[in-house]
Amino acid sequence: MTTLDKHGFLANLDDWSEQVAKELAASEGVELTEAHWEVIYCLRRFYQTFQLSPAMRPLIKFIKQELGDDKGNSLYLLTLFPQSPAKLGSKIAGLPKPDNCL
Repeated sequence: MTTLDKHGFLANLDDWSEQVAKELAASEGVELTEAHWEVIYCLRRFYQTFQLSPAMRPLIKFIKQELGDDKGNSLYLLTLFPQSPAKLGSKIAGLPKPDNCL
């Protein structure tokens, strides 16, 4: 069993795997598709580059650079990760909770 913090994020970032991502997504009612995986791997690249989980604006900018204008916008990200794409996406990607997310 993977250890989670009080917000449901991984306690140890090294515990992340695609299987763990599927379990975290399922616990949030999200069934992962190829589109989800694209964003999850972008989130992980963002974290590797900047050593932090992105807030919504930097996430959109990074997705736009990585995947193009059609995917680098809040409406697209909300269809994949409802309510809070930065928070939910980071959780499923095995990253820490973004600082500015409630």
